[in-house]
Amino acid sequence: MRFDIMTLFPEMVMNGLNTSIIGRAIEKGILEIEAWNIRDFAFNKHNSVDDYPYGGGAGMLMQAEPVYQTYKAICEKTGKEEGKRPRVVYLSPQGKTFNQSMAEEFAKEEELILLCGHYEGIDERVLEEIVTDYVSAGDYVLTGGELPAMIMIDAISRLIPGVLHNNASAEFETFQDSLLEYPHYSRPEIWHDKQVPPILLSGHHANVEKWRREQSVIRTAKWRPDLLEKAELTEKEQILAKEILKEKEEKALHNTTNCDNI
Repeated sequence: MRFDIMTLFPEMVMNGLNTSIIGRAIEKGILEIEAWNIRDFAFNKHNSVDDYPYGGGAGMLMQAEPVYQTYKAICEKTGKEEGKRPRVVYLSPQGKTFNQSMAEEFAKEEELILLCGHYEGIDERVLEEIVTDYVSAGDYVLTGGELPAMIMIDAISRLIPGVLHNNASAEFETFQDSLLEYPHYSRPEIWHDKQVPPILLSGHHANVEKWRREQSVIRTAKWRPDLLEKAELTEKEQILAKEILKEKEEKALHNTTNCDNI
């Protein structure tokens, strides 16, 4: 899979992506990642790509033409035929919040272009011209789209065959089946007087998988109950989740009552 990143800070992006699992996948040729400096397509000697917004207001705005010329250069390099638009993701707090389902959808693409905004944003006209998807990293404001772009690439790349040493890792980790991942344990068997759950030492794989599934339901109910709406739970698991939620509510009520009595 190929990722092209349109940014004002290509070194920032590539320094982060050229390491660890993603870096090894690039070396093996499983992934192609290139960061394009939008300033290289500016039309002035200072390589300036921003200007004041029409109508006034605070801050500066990225101009349309340098962004568009960067996009055209990417299309020319990757051999996109006239009329066949690549998928272009604009990282913006106005977009849909990125999640695992979106990562799975994007992983089916052969190529993905990510546009990193800066300043107060980008001229709306070029967004209308080239952007196909608006994606947000969350309900908060960052200085630019570089960090969200790196997050997206990391999450998507893990789903590409060959990127992970063990492809099963991508299949059975957090947010699969809309449940959080179960707790993990390694050696030593006892650490700080805390012992590994005996079920994990039993060697009974069916019981281990049953325990892990149960722990995923419990952990999701405790930490991310909003995910349970999309989770496919058995009747027994639904009862377990409701019990955990009830305990959580009673504990919160108890803590509130104690605070009121102070």
